[in-house]
Amino acid sequence: MPDFDVIILGGGMAGLTLAMQLKKNEPELNIALLERRGKAAPDAAHKVGESTVELGTYYLREVLGLKDYLEENHLHKHGLRFFLSPQLKGKDIDKRVEYGARNELFVPSHQIDRGTFENDLLQMISDLGVHVYMGAGVKEAELKEDDVHTVSFLQNGETITKTASWVVDATGRASFLKRKQGLSKDIEHNINSVWFRVPGEVDVADWSDNEEWVKFINPGLRRLGTVHLMGKGYWVWLIPLSSGNTSVGIVADPRFHDFSSINTLDKAYQWLEANEPQCAERLAEKKDVVLDFKVLKKYSHDCEAFYSVDNWAVVGEAGAFLDPFYSPGTDFISMSNSWVADLIIRSHKGEDTYTRTIVYDKVHAQLFKNWIPIYLNKYELYDNTQVMTVKITWDFAVYWAIPSLMFTNKAFINMDVLKELFTTKNSFGERFGKLNKNVQDFYLDWGRMENIEVSEAYIDPMYVSFMKDLQKGIETIHPSDELLVKKLEENLALLEKTAAELFRVVSNKLLGTPEDMSVNPYTMSLQLGAEQLQDQSKEADTLAVDEQIRMAVSPLWMYEMAGM
Repeated sequence: MPDFDVIILGGGMAGLTLAMQLKKNEPELNIALLERRGKAAPDAAHKVGESTVELGTYYLREVLGLKDYLEENHLHKHGLRFFLSPQLKGKDIDKRVEYGARNELFVPSHQIDRGTFENDLLQMISDLGVHVYMGAGVKEAELKEDDVHTVSFLQNGETITKTASWVVDATGRASFLKRKQGLSKDIEHNINSVWFRVPGEVDVADWSDNEEWVKFINPGLRRLGTVHLMGKGYWVWLIPLSSGNTSVGIVADPRFHDFSSINTLDKAYQWLEANEPQCAERLAEKKDVVLDFKVLKKYSHDCEAFYSVDNWAVVGEAGAFLDPFYSPGTDFISMSNSWVADLIIRSHKGEDTYTRTIVYDKVHAQLFKNWIPIYLNKYELYDNTQVMTVKITWDFAVYWAIPSLMFTNKAFINMDVLKELFTTKNSFGERFGKLNKNVQDFYLDWGRMENIEVSEAYIDPMYVSFMKDLQKGIETIHPSDELLVKKLEENLALLEKTAAELFRVVSNKLLGTPEDMSVNPYTMSLQLGAEQLQDQSKEADTLAVDEQIRMAVSPLWMYEMAGM
């Protein structure tokens, strides 16, 4: 018999939450967690992943049962907030186009102080009976087919060896098993980041004396959002934390901002003075008391395999990471942990998980692949206010309509639903990925053809009725597989109609195509030209004008709300 049922390598968010999920769902599991650091993390520990969004928040609050804990110990987040209008050159916050929910969102999310969170989780899993080894540096892991695995680690100068039925790598960017198994996979997306914390609050609402602008949103809500200050090839984040500190990050595409221009604290401040001077001015007095400074070059990475039929897995950043723009880190932890936990618990009960393992691995890989077009080459659009306000809303709609709803309804671990959605020719999953990629390519084409200067406008995606419905619908639990699949198909049809309307409006404006032209959102391209677009619209599988979508989309995104 092995020493443990499961050994988890790494005690960051991914490893800690996996241990908790396993113990809460199968208390009999004998679990060991190895953490390299020898003592508790400092409360001000600065790690990527402070900001959560709906899917990851549901996992923490409902799946792990941490709702009360999060309410008491971490800040409520007021969504994602974006400030555009690059022609203002980082000045006059009240004149920049502001994008974000004006009122409280229906589904909650949080700003998490990671040091506090991880220390508390360590205590929680210890109380649940997880064997936690602190100061345990992993030296070797011998993974064996159809047999127990052996893990060796160094603790207090002594080499300790333990065996387990399952080994899960949650070592973050150290990627212990991925490196050992030769599973590293490059990704074209190449973006760099630096970040630091400053003591005290940094509230963009204090950056203006315009009382009408300040009072447009209830006091404190702007600060509680994850603020994005955006310009050509970059965005800057401001994240409030329950400790009273503020996280500040610069994320930049090296095609426009060389890494050497931001990779020290002095350079980062100089860069802010040049690109976001209003932000730099507010941070100037805090430079001498900066709590920490981190750099990460080309942070995106992929993995050849996430789950093995030989009972090992990689979760969180140990496997793959894409981009922090929409705060998806906790989302991928939530999904990968749920796949792994399901496999471990089923195998512990004697179930053959061979086919299930292969399916989960393929679905995870496909999901990650479908996410890439959301970010790839898109930093060049961050100075295009008109295009980005449309794109952000589309990205929200996609996220709420498909992956978030699937997660809350446990569809990702439902083999019948996965078979229905992903295995047939021209399946739901195939159509969903193709649609999103085509729309993302459309944004690049549009942005390269038109960049209108827009200012002094507020855009709230919740003004669109179907956006409200999609966000509300995340936590709706559908009572049968059939009803869930039906709802997902309805949501995909809504996305198809929305994409068709976007193509229709933009091609009419730029190329003079008919306003009522039928559209195939899976094949439309602005590069085709007006005549080819009209010829293509005559195909049998096109979408005609949907007046409800037209009324909801066109005035909001294209003209009225954007001040055009």
